Amino acid sequence: MESLEVEITIFYEDAAVASVIAEAVSPDNVKVPSGLYVKTESREKSVWAYVKCKRGLKTFIATVDDLLSAISTAEKTLKAARKLE
Repeated sequence: MESLEVEITIFYEDAAVASVIAEAVSPDNVKVPSGLYVKTESREKSVWAYVKCKRGLKTFIATVDDLLSAISTAEKTLKAARKLE
């Protein structure tokens, strides 16, 4: 089966925010099934993510959706936490 790949870059207002978001979703990188590779890291003012999947289109789409959902949740959590400061 061919592999499907995507690189995603999301830009933020500063490096600190990018770092917090990347750290929040990085545990998702640790345990993935064979045939699936996920890497997420902060790069200056952005979060960069790479997904490579050899498990088919359905798994690829679900993985990217899960990653983007986790990033969205981290953004909302950070925004809520800042309101409490």
